[in-house]
Amino acid sequence: MSDCIFCKIVAGDLPSKKVYEDDQILAFHDIQPAAPIHVLIIPKKHFASLAAGETEDWAVVGQMQRVAAQVARELEVEDSGYRVITNVGANAGQIVHHLHYHLMAGARLAPLGVHN
Repeated sequence: MSDCIFCKIVAGDLPSKKVYEDDQILAFHDIQPAAPIHVLIIPKKHFASLAAGETEDWAVVGQMQRVAAQVARELEVEDSGYRVITNVGANAGQIVHHLHYHLMAGARLAPLGVHN
C-alpha cells in the first residue's frame, strides 16, 4: 500500500532501527516510544488489523507471537516482564492501519483494564 508508513519501512523507503527481520515479519524500535523499550512487530504483507486478516494471514499472526517472545528474550526483558498489545480501529487507538503489535518493557507498566 503506497501511503502506508509501515509498508514504506518494509520496502526500505524509510529508515528503521530493526531488531528482527525474516521473510514475513519485521520488528523495529518505535520512533515515539511509550515505554523505555517499545518495539513494533509487523507483518510485511499489508492488512489493516486483526479484523482485516484473511484465512491465509493467521499463520503470520501466529509467527508474530513467536517473534514477540524471541525479541523479549533478545532484549533481556523476558523475566522482568513485558506487554504485547495491538489496537484494532480508531476507537481503540489504532493510528497506523497496518497490523502491528507493540512490545513494551523496561519499566513498571500501568495495569490495563483497571478503572477507578
